Amino acid sequence: MAEIAHATSIASLPEDIWAALADFGGISRWAPNVDHSCLTTSQREGAGTVRRVQVGRNALLERVVEWAPGDRLAYAIEGLPPVVRAAVNTWTLEADDDATAVTLRTHVDTGAQPPRRVVARVIARLMGKASVQMLTGLKAHLEEAQSGESCSVDTAP
Repeated sequence: MAEIAHATSIASLPEDIWAALADFGGISRWAPNVDHSCLTTSQREGAGTVRRVQVGRNALLERVVEWAPGDRLAYAIEGLPPVVRAAVNTWTLEADDDATAVTLRTHVDTGAQPPRRVVARVIARLMGKASVQMLTGLKAHLEEAQSGESCSVDTAP
């Protein structure tokens, strides 16, 4: 079993960050390492919601196991190598003055035997790199939206 956590501060309200995370099928809009994403269930929110994500050649299913609006979102990841018994990503939000502290914690369970614990640490480190990309993408997406940046064309003569 291994766990790794990464955090960032985003200049947005927890409600705005939650809105992006709660659009569970839309992660590919802001996570640069997710090529495609879509819901696989008619359920759009709450525990039991499932999405399919395409990351390079890998297709994964992510099933919500905890849904606490504005506070916490956790999902189990299915489709990893068979040595992984369980993997869970947990997003937590905590208001901090004019920003929100966002933490993404990854828990990987490969079993208790020493060689498997080493594998769990390696996989957790790899998944941690993906977490950094997701956090960076979420921050850029929200802060860009908040600043109102858009592309405009001046048509005046």
